[in-house]
Amino acid sequence: MLSPDLVRKTRLIEISTRKMVDDFMSGRYRSHFKGHGVQFSEHRQYVAGDDVRHIDWKVSARTRDPLVKKYEEERELTVFLLIDVSGSGTFGSSEKLKSEAAAEIAGMLAYAAIHTGDKVGALLFSGGIDRIIPPKKGRQHTLRIIRDVLRHKPVTSGTDLAGALEATARIMKHSGVVFVISDFLARNYSIPLKKLARRHDVVALSVRDDREFQVPGIGHLMLFDPESGEERLVDTASYAFRNWLQKSRTEDQNATNAALKGGKVEFLQVLTKDDYAEAVVRFFRMRSRKKSR
Repeated sequence: MLSPDLVRKTRLIEISTRKMVDDFMSGRYRSHFKGHGVQFSEHRQYVAGDDVRHIDWKVSARTRDPLVKKYEEERELTVFLLIDVSGSGTFGSSEKLKSEAAAEIAGMLAYAAIHTGDKVGALLFSGGIDRIIPPKKGRQHTLRIIRDVLRHKPVTSGTDLAGALEATARIMKHSGVVFVISDFLARNYSIPLKKLARRHDVVALSVRDDREFQVPGIGHLMLFDPESGEERLVDTASYAFRNWLQKSRTEDQNATNAALKGGKVEFLQVLTKDDYAEAVVRFFRMRSRKKSR
């Protein structure tokens, strides 16, 4: 049985994400990824009445016969959501946890895909592969993805992003779109990310909280690591702590930037305190303008 609170959260996410999709992404979602909606199939002999613009002059010159390009409608697009459900998602200093923000973003993307007739699947990961949701269509499938992200408890400790990327490459048999929704607090995932991006259109969506970057110097605090379970008393006002925080933040950012650049993966970072749904919409608007140039 689903708790009333979970049902309420799921319903609220569905309503808000559906509105965002209907306002902007509906009807234009495919154009972000699918080009002209057709793909080359084969050559065939030119016959009277064929559009001369479809003649492949280079191939025709080699064969000495006029050949035209034959096209067919593209396969339906498969959208796959790679969602980080590790312990760090339970952190939040504003109205929402990182995991709740991730669920809303996943719901928005799933609804956009299904609204345009495409399949959407998901892989939930922490220190390992926690759950795989096969690609399907339909509103109930979108609600299932949202519910699973909201109520999921990490099966393993840590964050194995590399393993999740490798698993996604095995699952996705045909080229599609992969959204990686994570805080990217992981290591050694640049090679799997690069390999995945060679075959698929990969977009990285980083979900972070402002307090992960800025901790007020208010004295001694007991800090808890939700992934390792480690507790430590620290002096947030000390030079040593603030220097460590700055260094750690810089290392994480540099590692993420290097991995994304190596795979030529587009990247959007959102904060739980911001209107991240609007940030996703702005991202797609900019992406659409780039592709139209």
